[in-house]
Amino acid sequence: MYDELRTAWDELTSPGAPFEVGEIEVRGIRVRAFLTAPTSLREFWLGSRAHGSADYLVYEDERWDYDRAHREVASIAAWLVEQGVVPGDRVAIAMRNYPEWLLLYWATVSIGAVVVGMNAWWTSDEMQFALRDASPKILACDEERLARLLPIRDDVPPSTVVAVRCATPLPPNAVPFASLITDRELPECTIDPDADACLFYTSGTTGRPKGAQLTHRSCTNNLYSVVFWGTAQARARKSAGQRPPAEAPQAARQMCNLLTTPLFHVTANNCGAHTGTASGGKLVLMYKWDAGEALRLIERERVTTFGGVPTMARELLAHPDLERRDTSSLNLIGGGGAKFQSDLVRTVESRPGRTRTNTGYGLTETSGIITANSGDFLADKPESVGPVMPCFEARCVDDEGHDVEPGQPGELWVKGAQVIAGYWNRPDATAEAITAGWFHTGDVAVIDSDGFIEIVDRKKDMVLRGGENVYCSEIESALFDHPAVAECAVFGVPDDRLGEEVGVAIVMREGTAGTVAAFREHCAGRLAAYKVPRYIWILREALPRNANGKFVKRELRSQLDPADAG
Repeated sequence: MYDELRTAWDELTSPGAPFEVGEIEVRGIRVRAFLTAPTSLREFWLGSRAHGSADYLVYEDERWDYDRAHREVASIAAWLVEQGVVPGDRVAIAMRNYPEWLLLYWATVSIGAVVVGMNAWWTSDEMQFALRDASPKILACDEERLARLLPIRDDVPPSTVVAVRCATPLPPNAVPFASLITDRELPECTIDPDADACLFYTSGTTGRPKGAQLTHRSCTNNLYSVVFWGTAQARARKSAGQRPPAEAPQAARQMCNLLTTPLFHVTANNCGAHTGTASGGKLVLMYKWDAGEALRLIERERVTTFGGVPTMARELLAHPDLERRDTSSLNLIGGGGAKFQSDLVRTVESRPGRTRTNTGYGLTETSGIITANSGDFLADKPESVGPVMPCFEARCVDDEGHDVEPGQPGELWVKGAQVIAGYWNRPDATAEAITAGWFHTGDVAVIDSDGFIEIVDRKKDMVLRGGENVYCSEIESALFDHPAVAECAVFGVPDDRLGEEVGVAIVMREGTAGTVAAFREHCAGRLAAYKVPRYIWILREALPRNANGKFVKRELRSQLDPADAG
C-alpha cells in the first residue's frame, strides 16, 4: 500500500500533473510550491461562483447558496472600498461562527485587505492588545464582542465598527451589518500572491499573542495540500486493490462539513471552510459545541465530514443520541489541534457503516496542515500524523540545528510555500522562529522509513487544552502582576476530556496573603476563560530550578497531585 502511495504521489506532482510541484522564490528563499494552485484567495473565491444554487452556508434555519453568498460578498467588498480600505489595510473580525464571518472574510481578501482573526474568547484587555497591534481600519463584531469593546473603545482603533446580530442600540460610529448588503459589484483588484491575507493570533511564548502573517500563496497551497492528500490516498487504495467505500446515499453526495471549531483558527477556516468551498460543499455552522446538537445537524443536513478536536469526536461517539440519529452520511470523523489517539481511531474504524478516520498535523504558522493521515493508512499507523505534504521539505534537528540520524527524534523543521511571512510587528520573534526559510515547529518528531511522522514530544513551553495552544509564559506574566506572587510555574496536567488542563504552582511573597479563588479571579480578569488555571497549588518552599535557574516543570508535574490542588 505504501509503494502504491509513493507511485500516486509522484504521478500527481509531476510536470503537467494536477498537483505539479516545483521550486519558486518567496521572500528571497527557494521553496517548494504547488505550481497549479490559485495565485490568490480572490481567484479561489471567484472560482466558487460556478457552484451557483448549491447550498453553501447553513446556520440554524438560515441558508445561503453560492449565488447569494457571492452577491453579498461583492456588496461588502464594495462597501469596504467606499470606507477607504485599500490592499494591505486590516479588517478585524470578532464573533462566533456566524455566516457573516465567512462573508466578511471573502470580501476582505478579495480586495487585497487583510483579515485579522480575533479570538472570540478574548477579554477586553486581550482585544485591546490585538486591536492596537493590528490597527485595523474596520472591526466587525457580534453583540458579545461589542460589549467587551465598549470599555476600551476610546483607546483602540478602528474608527468604524460593523455590528453583527446586535439587538442593543449601537454606539457612535457603528453600523449594522445589514446596511452593507446592497446591489454592488465586486471591485477590481490585483493581488500579490505573497501579500498578507490574514493575521491569525497565536499565543506567544513571551507573554502577548503574536499575529501570524498568512499570505495568499500560503493559504492556497494549504488548500492544495488538503485536496492532494485525499486524491493521493484514494488513488493508492484503488491501485492496491482495496475495496472502495460503499456509495453515499443520494442525499449525501454534496460534500457537507460541520464546522465545530472557531473560524479564527486555521483548522476551521483554512482546512474546513476553504476545502468545502473549493468542492462546492455545504458548510454547517454551530453557535457553540454541543454533541447532541451536532448529531441533530448531521442527520438533518446529511453531513459527510465531521472534524474538530479529538474531544469532540469522543463526545459525539459517547452521546446517548448516537444510535437514535441517522449518521449514515458520514464519510469521515477526524480532527486536529491535538493527538487523535489510537483507541479513538479503532473506535471509529470498528463502527458499522462507511465512516473512516482522518487526522493531520499543522500550525497557524504553516497556514494549516503539514501532514495528513486517514483511512487505511491511519488504521495501519494510528500513532502517526502522516507524511509531509509535497510543498514542504522537512528535517528533524538537534538543539544545535544539526540533522539527527534517520529514524531518531529531533525537533521538526519545515520549509515550503505554506510557511507564514513572519509575525506582525515582531521581527525578533520571526527571526527566532524561522531560519533561512525553515520554520521551527517546537515539536519533537520521528520520521519513519515510509516518510510518515510521529509527534513524540513538545519542545515549546505550552499546554494544549482542547485544541487551544496555551503558552505558559502568558499565564505566568498575568500571575506575576499579582502583588502576592513571588514565584509561579505553569504546566499541563493530563485530562481525559481535553488532553491537558492548565496547572500552576505558586509561591507567595513573605507577609502576603492569597487564596486559590483570588488567584483564579485575578487571571479571569486578564485572560480568556480557557487560559485560567484549573489546578492551583500554593507552596511554601521555593520552586525547583535547574543549573540555569529555570524552573524544572517536569519535576513539579511528577510531584504535584491534582487531587491536592485548589
